[in-house]
Amino acid sequence: MRRSAGSDIVIKNKKASHDYEFLEKFIAGIMLTGTEIKSVRAGKAALTDSYCQFTNGELYLKGMHIAEYWWGNLNNHNPMRERKLLLTNRELRKMERKVKETGLTIIVIKVFINERGLAKAEIALAKGKKEYDKRETLKRRDADRELDRIRKR
Repeated sequence: MRRSAGSDIVIKNKKASHDYEFLEKFIAGIMLTGTEIKSVRAGKAALTDSYCQFTNGELYLKGMHIAEYWWGNLNNHNPMRERKLLLTNRELRKMERKVKETGLTIIVIKVFINERGLAKAEIALAKGKKEYDKRETLKRRDADRELDRIRKR
């Protein structure tokens, strides 16, 4: 069974853009088991409070919840297990260096299924926003909306 080009399954971390300023974005593959990919394709995943961490030079996704697959029986997965992210060595070294030197964080922005049916994660090197930065962002967004309303009249 072939899937159509580009799937409509996208799981977003809505809180991430409010809490962090994205400096650099990457697309990474995710190592999933059989029942995990079926749950992701069904849209049964959540990225709230998920982040990435280096362990022995490899990047792991932590805190992502993938619900157990309905038909999974004994072969079902642990919903909160760590999942390895697949990136090139150059990207891994670059990200690890920036995290250690400047104290940046790596967070997951969204998880999606690409044209070939593979699970991918969009991750970002991010810097945490202060409370006044969050308020400034909300003010700017409200002002932009008001300008759009005025222009449409």
